[in-house]
Amino acid sequence: MNRLFILLTVLVLIFSCKDQKAKNNEVADSSLVESSTNNTKDEADVKFPVYDFNAFEPLLHKDDGITYIVNFWATWCQPCIEEMPHFERVNAEQKENNVKVILVSLDMPNMWKSRLEPYVEKKDIQSEVVILDDPKQNVWIPKVSEEWGGAIPATLIYNKDKRSFYERGFTYEELNEELSKFTK
Repeated sequence: MNRLFILLTVLVLIFSCKDQKAKNNEVADSSLVESSTNNTKDEADVKFPVYDFNAFEPLLHKDDGITYIVNFWATWCQPCIEEMPHFERVNAEQKENNVKVILVSLDMPNMWKSRLEPYVEKKDIQSEVVILDDPKQNVWIPKVSEEWGGAIPATLIYNKDKRSFYERGFTYEELNEELSKFTK
C-alpha cells in the first residue's frame, strides 16, 4: 500500500510539473507575439519604408528607362556621411536625365528614430530613403553583387542596359564620372 501511495504521489507531481511547463510556454509564446507586434508598431512609426530583402530586391532590377544609383549606407558610417552630399547633388542635378538616387539605410532599428530620421531631416535629404532590415546579410549581400564583401559605403548603379557595383566611397567628380558611363 505504501508503494502504491508513493507511486501515485510521484505521478501527480510529474503531471503537475508538465502542466506548469505548458502554461509557462504559453506565457512565453504570448510575450513573443507581443514583442513582434511592438516591433511592427515601431516600424510603422518610422518615416521611411522598411523592407526585408525579398521586398527590397525589386528595387535592384527595374527596367523603366531610369538610371538608378542605389547607395548602401548608415548614419554610423563616417565615409557614408562624407559622401552623402555628393549623392544629393547628383540627385538634384540629374533628375531631368532620368537618374534616381535611392539611399538604403542599414542602420539598426534602435537608430531609426534617434539617428536616421534626425539626420535626414537636418541635412534636408531629398533622395528617396528606404531602410533595409534583414539580418541575413550572408544571404542577401551576394544577391546585390557577388563582388560585395559587405562593407559600406557601397553603391550599385544600373539601368536596363548596364550594371556596375562599387564597394567604396565617392567624390562628386568620381560619382559623376561613373554615372556618365550610364547616361551617354
